[in-house]
Amino acid sequence: MTVTVLGISGSPRRHGNTETLLDSFLDGARAAGAIVEKVVLNDLNYSPCRGCNACHKTGKCIVNDDAPGLFDRILAADCVAVASPIYSMGITAQLKGFIDRAQYLWARKFILKTLEFSEDHIKQHKGVFISTAGQNQAHVFDSAFPAITALFHGTGFDYSENIVANNMDMYNGIKNHPTALKEAYEKGVKVVRDMEKLKNPGP
Repeated sequence: MTVTVLGISGSPRRHGNTETLLDSFLDGARAAGAIVEKVVLNDLNYSPCRGCNACHKTGKCIVNDDAPGLFDRILAADCVAVASPIYSMGITAQLKGFIDRAQYLWARKFILKTLEFSEDHIKQHKGVFISTAGQNQAHVFDSAFPAITALFHGTGFDYSENIVANNMDMYNGIKNHPTALKEAYEKGVKVVRDMEKLKNPGP
């Protein structure tokens, strides 16, 4: 079975450092034989969670916009690569607002008990976080990880990889980084090949 990879760019700036790093990962995944799709959150029409808790009774979000459809595509993918630059020591507002909209999936899992992901399912679905930051501080990505963890755990993915590159200010952009784009490409190849082994185990 062919591996499907969904890339989600959470940056409001098109073709910037983070989206370029995401593209390199997706290029590697494509080269390894995956079916690859990319979504740019800034092109979609969605609003943050209203906190109305209607989904706690129905398991559905009452807001009719692009967010639930994208969550359906996430649930249907084998690998999801979520990308966000670091803004004010965290992920972008575009990505955080989208992640919060997964509340209806949380309600299905923990309140209504209608959604469950088996250990085998999680093992065969990989989540990758891709990020860049201007600063060179070792902890610059740390505050992004909990929200990304919540997204992947809530949608049944094994959060398996971080592909991050800091110090963009010094390098004057990702294209001048000596290793980041190559490493992202190689990670794309490796993730897909590892997933093919999981999906198509030998005798």
